[in-house]
Amino acid sequence: MNRSAQYVGDNTFVVAEAEPVPPGPGEVRIDVAYTGICGTDLHVAHGAMDRRVRVPAVIGHEMAGRIAEVGAGVEGHRVGDPVTVMPLDWCGECPACRAGHSHICHRLNFVGIDSPGSMQRSWTVPARLLVPLPADLPLTHAALVEPTAVAVHDVRRSRLAAGEHAVVIGAGPVGLLIGTVARAVGAEVTVLELDPHRRELAAELGLSTLDPAAVDVVRHVHEATGGAGAAVVFEVSGSAAGVRTATDLLAVRGRLVVVAIHPNPPAVDLHRVFWRELELIGVRVYERDDYAEAVRLVHGGQVPAERLITRIVPLTEVAEAFRALAAGGEVKVLVDCGGAA
Repeated sequence: MNRSAQYVGDNTFVVAEAEPVPPGPGEVRIDVAYTGICGTDLHVAHGAMDRRVRVPAVIGHEMAGRIAEVGAGVEGHRVGDPVTVMPLDWCGECPACRAGHSHICHRLNFVGIDSPGSMQRSWTVPARLLVPLPADLPLTHAALVEPTAVAVHDVRRSRLAAGEHAVVIGAGPVGLLIGTVARAVGAEVTVLELDPHRRELAAELGLSTLDPAAVDVVRHVHEATGGAGAAVVFEVSGSAAGVRTATDLLAVRGRLVVVAIHPNPPAVDLHRVFWRELELIGVRVYERDDYAEAVRLVHGGQVPAERLITRIVPLTEVAEAFRALAAGGEVKVLVDCGGAA
């Protein structure tokens, strides 16, 4: 039987069992080993996406597992292969798709939100969504490929270059990954974080950290850059204060990358944008090349997966996992979905 964790509304999950869905033509069935819980999943659990998610819903999209069954017409994939999934299914016909930006398709199906996700033992998906994994990559680590791909996309969109100074505002899981990826391209990285535990972890990962409540961060960054300011600031905190700080930190023609979701539009210092010819860059999800680079970084150890995974819980305790993540103190929580590891 296929065991799944289902969101049923009001921050509530139930564990259910059903027959596995056999793969149709062009599909594969995956034995899911691990699924990570991300900020979007927390938004779902808190009811913020109830207009979009159809309950009961199996959510989750940060995953790794092995192919258990292959449908008709699928080539290049075999039973037992380790895989992850790039959970974007686009229409191919809308203006965004025709312009080559299918990852932000106007009718995008984000698998795990708009359709059933990976928080289940057995998951059937279109084979075109599969991303092969190296045979020697632990599947616990591979569950971090998806959030790493987010960071890779963010850094690539920023055009960050070796030797440039980047500031990351917010040291949650995505902020830490952005800092790690930015360092991998050769940038000087400073992370701003109020929470002492997250700041300590960022420092343990070798990132320079500042407490914006205790330090004049604008003065510090300007001194560190010879008065120029940061070439790139990644706003990952989702706070209005983070946006205000970001524009103050940027050099002439600096790039502000908006990573966090701001449900309430924050004030932006447009005079600063005008005066310094700043550039505002939006980032959302990832593209296939970002996934390939994420696999390389996780496999090569540039992304310290072992340090970022702070808890692994069985599928039957998924509700507790969500509570622990929402309470703070955890970085990346994985759900052991019971598939082949």
